Amino acid sequence: MQQPKVILVTGASGLIGNALIEFLSAQGHRVLALRRIADDEQRPVSEVYWCPETRECRLLPLDISSVDHGGIDVVIHLAGENAGDGRWSPAKKRRILRSRINGAEILTEAIMAMERKPELVMMASAIGYYGDTGDHIVDESSPSGSGFLSEICQQVEPIAQPLDDAGVRLVHMRFGVVLSPLGGALARMMSPFKLGLGGRIGDGRQWFSWLTLPELESMVAFVMAETSLDGPINFVSPAAVTNADFTRALAKVLKRPAIFPLPAPIVKLAFGEMGEQMLLTSLRVQPRKLTEAGYRFRHQELTPALAEVMSHPSE
Repeated sequence: MQQPKVILVTGASGLIGNALIEFLSAQGHRVLALRRIADDEQRPVSEVYWCPETRECRLLPLDISSVDHGGIDVVIHLAGENAGDGRWSPAKKRRILRSRINGAEILTEAIMAMERKPELVMMASAIGYYGDTGDHIVDESSPSGSGFLSEICQQVEPIAQPLDDAGVRLVHMRFGVVLSPLGGALARMMSPFKLGLGGRIGDGRQWFSWLTLPELESMVAFVMAETSLDGPINFVSPAAVTNADFTRALAKVLKRPAIFPLPAPIVKLAFGEMGEQMLLTSLRVQPRKLTEAGYRFRHQELTPALAEVMSHPSE
């Protein structure tokens, strides 16, 4: 059993942040949510908080002294505007990119100013880093690709490099599509499928790299304990599937037909660049670092994984 840690989480109100706080707290850790406040809001007396408008960031709550503990052990940074929420207008793309750049900069600066720095900082990223991989299998050693999602990762990941240079173990969590009926991509897909209106997207041959929310929680705990792991880490199942295979699996679990395909031109018309990159791009990604470190995957097959998360959505 790992020694209890003091863990700071940004983006705590999101799907992943909320789940991680509950999971890590149940593991015996003390978990602090970094609260975001507005410029005109009164500063909380005892809470940790940050204000992106003024670049203020207080990471140490008043009841953690340098004598009895020393501060924060782990930082998990998840905050940032949702890239999958709506079409990408030029203004929307600027907000998405700026929210991630600002968050990484403010947090890195605040950590660098700490007398006792965390032992581990885990920064959210995405497998979109690799661009469209077609049928080609990629892992953490593969180069970056092209497109807006890749551009975000390429610009944001290097911001935290000073932490690594200062001796902090730095991990970039390159998330695949996180499957949970409580939110995210799966929750949005379920409504048309439940109505019998689901089907493959485009030609269905694009690869889909996924993981369940409980798997993500287990991966975070594993990375915290396995001190040899650092740098970019792909948070995906080893069993990537095509969109057509995913469609069949989801239809099977929901006991509904999947006979209404969504043609690529309609995707581009309805969702623009966002739909093209998030729904039609092929990403066949392997979690090489986790596999080589001995991580035991909770879910290696899609259909039973979907059945489990549908049956126990809160786990």
